[in-house]
Amino acid sequence: MNASVVTGPRRAAVVDARVPEPGPNEVRIRVEGCGVCGSSLPLWQGRAWFSYPLEPGAPGHEVWGRLDDGRRVAALSYHGFAEWDLAREDEVVELPPELDSVPFPGEALACAVNVVRRSAVEPGAPVAVVGMGFLGTAIARLLGDVTEVRRGTEVDGEFDVVVEAAGTQEALDAASRLVAQGGRLVVAGFHQDGPRTVDMQSWNWRGIEVVNAHERDPQVVVEGMREAVRLAATGELDVASLVTDRFHLDELDAAFEAATTRRPGFLKAAVCL
Repeated sequence: MNASVVTGPRRAAVVDARVPEPGPNEVRIRVEGCGVCGSSLPLWQGRAWFSYPLEPGAPGHEVWGRLDDGRRVAALSYHGFAEWDLAREDEVVELPPELDSVPFPGEALACAVNVVRRSAVEPGAPVAVVGMGFLGTAIARLLGDVTEVRRGTEVDGEFDVVVEAAGTQEALDAASRLVAQGGRLVVAGFHQDGPRTVDMQSWNWRGIEVVNAHERDPQVVVEGMREAVRLAATGELDVASLVTDRFHLDELDAAFEAATTRRPGFLKAAVCL
């Protein structure tokens, strides 16, 4: 099969790789597409602690495609920048006919669904989202009546719930300031480039609740994926509009570059086969 390999910082190439054979409790997926996750950018950009080349298809983990039996699914798998990938049987979610031809980066959508669940927003509560990329936009659409934070236009301490969805120190600081007394700060951004500082005095004084809305239990992620499928199938979530940029397998560098530079209107890049 053809598979993309990240051979070094900012370098990927398509290679001829062996089609994977499913083991016990595994299924094989003929990949239709795989989203490019922002958390994977450091692997492509390069860090001193990474070793190259990566395994064929890595680090693609937002996969959708068809099983050997023909069912179309989204899955938790980890080598999705390739023509075939494997997943555990209990970590795939079938896609209904209503979603035929719709790109479906299930793991990323599951993250948005689970952030909303962990946010526990009460009806009518004022909510803000800081960081309107793919995750923040999906969260905002799921929540409904949400303020998109623009620098300098919001009043500190005016929101019952604030979701930080950018994964930067600046976004965390901005989100923290916006939380009302006794309100809730939901950390959805992936903070992976070093330690963060917080104004603990302010957090203490206002008595805010802080929620780390990241899930590490695969079955919780799968449940979020199932809910995302339901919402997309009923028309409550327009998934197709969230995948704004599509690339071929031999364009993985361009896909990562698009996710890095983020042109106006960009939300999600996907490699589509």
